[in-house]
Amino acid sequence: MLYPRAGLIIISCISLTALADPRLTFTSGLDYSSGTYGQSEKTRITYVPLITKFELDDRWTFKAVVPWLRIDGPGGVTADSRITTGTTTNRRTTESGLGDIVLGTTYSALQLDAQKLYVDVGAKIKLPTASERNGLGTGKTDYTLSTDIYKTFDRFTLLGTIGYKVLGDPSGISLNNVWFSTVGGVYKLDDQNGVGATLDLRQATTNQSTGLREYSVFYSHKFNQSYKLQTYIVAGDTTSSVDVGAGAMLAVQW
Repeated sequence: MLYPRAGLIIISCISLTALADPRLTFTSGLDYSSGTYGQSEKTRITYVPLITKFELDDRWTFKAVVPWLRIDGPGGVTADSRITTGTTTNRRTTESGLGDIVLGTTYSALQLDAQKLYVDVGAKIKLPTASERNGLGTGKTDYTLSTDIYKTFDRFTLLGTIGYKVLGDPSGISLNNVWFSTVGGVYKLDDQNGVGATLDLRQATTNQSTGLREYSVFYSHKFNQSYKLQTYIVAGDTTSSVDVGAGAMLAVQW
């Protein structure tokens, strides 16, 4: 999946009801992934986000992601969608620290309760707070626009995303602006448990790389009105995709 992963959003417990009052949610956990990304050695990435989500009403949502990350590999692979910068070294290194902070907002543009059809539009900005020198980020600002669609059939919710990302170019490297999409579904087993699967696609970020294609499955459990847990695994089948990844995220809501 693309960072911040869809799995970080507890999507299997989507709330499609109007909010009586503003709602604040904190989410954190651990995401681990490994892949070669076209290199001879694997790059292993550990990603620990602190996600703050503020739902002002049933229309507006604001979100901030502040991550800590650790990258172990030959260099040249960033945590942000595993973009390969090409600055590889002859030895493995391990770097850790603050990742790129992401700020975003979402507006619920269409709410057809009778048809159980909902459309959200959103915008995000990735701030270059991760160290470019240490290979934790590209050192440039990225911008994203996206549209999310949800359609519910009894216990099953079909979901899809399409978006466009403008990537800032690191020094000496030209990155392509890319289209990306997600399609998947969530099945609500009961009031506390849900399972689902998604497919993530993205165009190639450079003329020398491949596009991204990753498959995820997840399970979500709602302990009560305040606590939710989601676990997931992910795998990909292109050079730019993760070989294998997994994570667990806990959300606390007020």
